[in-house]
Amino acid sequence: MNYFIFGGSGFIGTHLVNLLYEKYPDAIIYNLDIVESNHSGKSNFIYCDVRLEIDLKISASEQDIIFNFSAIHTTPGHPDHEYFETNIKGAENVTAFANKFNIKKILFTSSIAPYGASEEMKDENTLPMPNTPYGISKLVAEKIHMVWQAKQEASRQLTIVRPGVVFGKGENGNFTRLYWGIKKHRFFYPGRKDTIKASIYVKELVNFMLYRIEMDIADVEIYNCTYEPAFTIEEISNAMMKATGMKRTIYKIPGGLLKFAAGVIGALGGKSFGIHPDRVKKLMISTNVSGKKLKESDYKFQYSFEDALKDWYKDNDNLYLK
Repeated sequence: MNYFIFGGSGFIGTHLVNLLYEKYPDAIIYNLDIVESNHSGKSNFIYCDVRLEIDLKISASEQDIIFNFSAIHTTPGHPDHEYFETNIKGAENVTAFANKFNIKKILFTSSIAPYGASEEMKDENTLPMPNTPYGISKLVAEKIHMVWQAKQEASRQLTIVRPGVVFGKGENGNFTRLYWGIKKHRFFYPGRKDTIKASIYVKELVNFMLYRIEMDIADVEIYNCTYEPAFTIEEISNAMMKATGMKRTIYKIPGGLLKFAAGVIGALGGKSFGIHPDRVKKLMISTNVSGKKLKESDYKFQYSFEDALKDWYKDNDNLYLK
């Protein structure tokens, strides 16, 4: 059996390669990406731009498995058209590759962005109402994968995961910025402490992915991949400080003032502070996503939220989180 990981050089892909290599050291793992990495010999890197037709000079069979992580995802950070070019064309080309070799199983990593920004609780049955180019492109990509499965619904398995904030070693994203903001006394609660931020540890996420894809079943399932219940920004900050031995007082200041300060700092070239008006705005809006379906499935979590933070800290030699 071969594993084809589109976008495998990224954060989640790297952790999946590590897990696959640990469990199946004799398996052939292909990392198909535009950024080179063979994960220290654990995978076979092949340059692949999913925006273009995928024509690989390798053998594949219907027993193989596809993980599709390819995406433009950082927001803010890209012109609108780039989200559509990569996320939609990528879905079309990856599913065409699966068609060519009659591959039966795809796991597609989507996002909670298709739900749109609102305070209301959202589960897998909530009507998606994306309000960003990223969220719209991800929802369209989900539908493209669903069309692929529907063409042979009696034999194809499609799993769509919608992770919350994914954290762990190599993330360099929201949780990493939060940690360094607290550590350097640069983080403040923007107008509120009760903003809900759905999240999942990267090792938990890839363990669930492998658990799910190894089921011998033909179906379509969507899973919100988050801890249940989701935690508030205050709970996350306190757990992070406890896990890393920090003692800090985090003050709450008006959100408008913090957005103004972020704009001024950004205009003065202060990118090293890691704050942006759009990121401050995102901090003030909950990502209130239910992980109840995952929690009530047969999958058994390996890490509590506190254990996950401790494990991440341990992965960095108990020095920091990054």
